[in-house]
Amino acid sequence: MGEQIISKVIGTLTEDDSLPDWWIGEEIEIPFFDHEKVGISFTDYDREHDETFLVEADDALQHFLALTSADRKAVTHLVYKYCLDFLELAEPDEADDDLRAITDENEIWKFVQPTEIYVTRRLYEQEDLYVQVACACDWDQEHGLQLVFRQGKKLTRVSGQDGHLTEADAYGKPDSEDFLLSQF
Repeated sequence: MGEQIISKVIGTLTEDDSLPDWWIGEEIEIPFFDHEKVGISFTDYDREHDETFLVEADDALQHFLALTSADRKAVTHLVYKYCLDFLELAEPDEADDDLRAITDENEIWKFVQPTEIYVTRRLYEQEDLYVQVACACDWDQEHGLQLVFRQGKKLTRVSGQDGHLTEADAYGKPDSEDFLLSQF
């Protein structure tokens, strides 16, 4: 059993014995996903070198946990577009027929399942904390879907789970050329 830290928002997190600087918390209800329970972890948190992480993580989580299904509905078009873009590039498959038959973009959420939430610090440019929601999705079983919220406040990335918090980082471009991030 690893060391423990206390978040004022989600309680006790335990350091993962196999992944240094990863802290695993319990599942909690997520209002953004109609109170579905999802586990939350703090990643890349080195207590000796990042003295403000815990306070910033709690702030980001408070902002994220204040988001509701109405906030989810407001970003539905981005997730729906991401799905359509993926399907356009993919070989036609009968398994995707239900996705292709969607007539109301809000139906896209029937095909998205949140699996884990990570709170982590961006290592480039603005070193803000981000809430990264990893999801399984029916259209891309290999890479899934990630929804990334800067400071837990605003969606700044919709993509496959590729290890990057921003489009700017993923493609080596300036933050000003990252459409969602530049609107923060």
